[in-house]
Amino acid sequence: MRKIIASTYSTLDGYIDNPHLWSMQYTSEQVQTYALKLLLSSDALLLGRTTFEGMAQAWPNMGGNPYADRVNSIPKYVVSSTLDKAEGWNNSSVIHGDDLATEVAKLKQEPGSNILIWGCGQLTDDLAAHGLLDEYRIWFYPVIKGSGEPLFRPESSVAIEHLDTTTFESGIVVLTYRPTTATAGQE
Repeated sequence: MRKIIASTYSTLDGYIDNPHLWSMQYTSEQVQTYALKLLLSSDALLLGRTTFEGMAQAWPNMGGNPYADRVNSIPKYVVSSTLDKAEGWNNSSVIHGDDLATEVAKLKQEPGSNILIWGCGQLTDDLAAHGLLDEYRIWFYPVIKGSGEPLFRPESSVAIEHLDTTTFESGIVVLTYRPTTATAGQE
């Protein structure tokens, strides 16, 4: 069965908005190699509507390197209750929000590699609540923002198990966790 992995950039104090403003200075060859390996182990992207719309504006114009070429070539699934079609980015389709659990469970059963999610929001909360999210990979950057969009919300409540820690010379630490079946409040 395919795994669904949520990969999210976060500041040390737990904010995820506008990573292009605070993450780029910490990119290194070591970090890029890790990110490419994660992407190459996946053959689909699963995105919430807001993330998809932002990415669909930028990514189709990128290319000429293994990372961007892979992102633009693999299937992309946007979860939305408001979109009828996923336009602006090739190989994209819509999973209606009301069908999330059923459709994603079917995707996981299909042959293929991992399914990658960029970001952490309502989509990851819903998947974790339905037992469909297999991993969180949280990239903590050595930045303190003080405010912004939080990494997790009250709806994010789920028990997790630590799987791995990867540390980069630039100060980024990637923590990998697996949601367990019990919710955090029920233990």
